[in-house]
Amino acid sequence: MIAPAQTSSFPSSIGIRRAGVHCQIMITGWRVCSYLWLIFFVLWMVAALFTKRSLERISWQRGLRYGIPVVIGYYLMFSLKLDIPWLQLRILPRSDALDMTAILITIAGMLFAVWARVYLGRNWSSAPMIREHHELIRSGPYRLVRHPIYTGILLAMLGTLLANGKVRGVLALLLVWVGWTIKSRMEEEFMLRTFGAQYEEYRRTTGALIPKLHG
Repeated sequence: MIAPAQTSSFPSSIGIRRAGVHCQIMITGWRVCSYLWLIFFVLWMVAALFTKRSLERISWQRGLRYGIPVVIGYYLMFSLKLDIPWLQLRILPRSDALDMTAILITIAGMLFAVWARVYLGRNWSSAPMIREHHELIRSGPYRLVRHPIYTGILLAMLGTLLANGKVRGVLALLLVWVGWTIKSRMEEEFMLRTFGAQYEEYRRTTGALIPKLHG
């Protein structure tokens, strides 16, 4: 009697292992953070449709001073086409714990920025400007810092840096910080002209991006 031929399970087991490795590669902290940023950006653009009419704004030439470093920063953080070896050097070890920390910090930063955006309401603008019936908001996160949206975004970028773990991530965070610092100073020019002594007092008692410690 001839025994039936046995089908080897070796190829199928290799396929299962490969699928598992592929899944581990695809589902990383950096990828989760990237999707979070995509959702954040889309919701932010939708909210931008509900703002007051602008009365005065900076020129697009001045806007390039902060726009260029911010765009380059985001490109460095998220681009999949960077072939410069030293930018790809890993400075943080990859681990599940670090990925989870990165995701949580990214979410915390985004939530802080959204909290500030809600309090700012229809006074918000994508570029430094004065809105019709502009209001000086000092409640909510604006009790802590003068530019809480940028604080939240920078915190989220720090979280994403932990997931990225490379030299390019550090440069990205620095460039975005430079860009938002330049933009915040332009915004304060408008605030001082519009609110005068009221804004001066607010600036004395509140930090720009980091809460001011009072003695």
